[in-house]
Formats: sequence, structure tokens, C-alpha cells
Amino acid sequence: MRTNTVILLESNTSALEQLSAGIKESKDFTLLHASDDGDAGIKALLNNKPDIILVGMFLKGTDGCGVIRMAKKTWSDVKIIAVGVASDDLIERAMAEGASYYLVKPFSIQTAMERMRELIKDKPSGKEHGIHKRNPTTVDEKISEIFISIGIPPHIKGYGYLREGIKMMTEKPGIINSVTKELYPSIAEKFSTSASKVERAIRHAIEVAWNRGRIEAINAIFGARIYLGTEKPTNSEFIALVADKLILESMV
Repeated sequence: MRTNTVILLESNTSALEQLSAGIKESKDFTLLHASDDGDAGIKALLNNKPDIILVGMFLKGTDGCGVIRMAKKTWSDVKIIAVGVASDDLIERAMAEGASYYLVKPFSIQTAMERMRELIKDKPSGKEHGIHKRNPTTVDEKISEIFISIGIPPHIKGYGYLREGIKMMTEKPGIINSVTKELYPSIAEKFSTSASKVERAIRHAIEVAWNRGRIEAINAIFGARIYLGTEKPTNSEFIALVADKLILESMV
């Protein structure tokens, strides 16, 4: 049975060793290349077709964003997890270049492996006539694109809670009528926190987006001038808006 292949690039020696060990011990991933050198990483991805790339932002030679750019140019459907500190500028640059997810340091090896499995679980296998198929955009990727466009950074807690709530609502639209009693508690259980903390973190994430003043981007996402000035949607309104958009676009 074929395992998913990985290229790992990380400047921190300890993190590189721990991630390498975790990938090697996993039954569903095969490590093709591991180093702290961006140029060596580019050579490795040009010679292979990795399923996923973990790439740190600061590397010898070509930096993380340069590697991401080359990877997406070479293999448009490759899944990329950018790794770095909690910096809005770095996060936006990495996502703009094509990263599927930004993993904020510090993180556990278990968290990294979970993110990798999330990204490859919907990946189609095989080729047709020697041409690599391009993945259809996944729900996770589409949500990430929306969040980055309107200014919700991945390193805040509300980002993950919002993403989970939107996915739940696409699967079960009726949950909009039980946000407090069902949606928040379900998210809280998954993240081992409380429903009240979930509610506050989601509200904060929405406020961050609106405080950045990207109203035009927000309205462009939803195809209409839904919000003006400082007017903000409630948590349930925002979750429902994104979920409805995904459903209408047949993303689920």
C-alpha cells in the first residue's frame, strides 16, 4: 500500500529531528528529504512528486516563501504546510504564495501529523496519461482562502474554532438553530475547551477582520455589499454566511 510522501525543510535542528522521527515512525507517510536548506529542498521537489511539504520560513539558501512559490509552480496540487512564528506578515506571505496551512510555533509533533493527515485525506490518487491531476479545492482550503482574504490570521484560536463551526454547518445546516446548545459545545469538545471560550474566541476573530478595515474584500467574498463601515455580523451570521457560500458553490 502506497504511503504519502513528504519533503521536510526546517532551520531549527531540534524541530527538524523531531519532525523527521515522527514522519518516519508514521505508517501513512514516507520521508523523501529532510534538511535546513531551501535550495536542496527545491532540488528534491523537482526530482520527486511529494504529496505534502512542510517548510519553515527561514532556511539556508532560498527562504520558505521561495520554496512554496517553486513548489506550487512545479506541482500545483501539492499540499504545503508553512511553519513559523506568529507573524501576520509571514502568515499572509506564506498563504499568498500557496501554502495550504500555517503552523505556528511552538507546536507538538502530534499537531503537525494531524494537520498533514487533514490535508491529504481528500487527495485523489493515480495519474491519467502521465499528467498529474489537479486537486479540486477542498473545504478546508476554501475556508482558509476566505479567512486570509478578509484578514483572520491562522494563529488566533478563533480561526480554528470558526473553521470547525463552518464545516459542521455545511454538514448539518440545521445546527444554526442550536448555536449555543449544540455548535459551541461540539467545537469545545473537539478542542478540549469550554463553549464560552469558543464563543469569545470566534467573536474576537470576527472583530480582528473587521478592525482591519477589509470591508471591500469581505463584501467581494459574499458577492454583495453586505456590510458597511464598522457594522459586524454576529458569530452565527458569519458562520452561516460562509457555510451557505460553500454549499451554493457545491464545495461539500
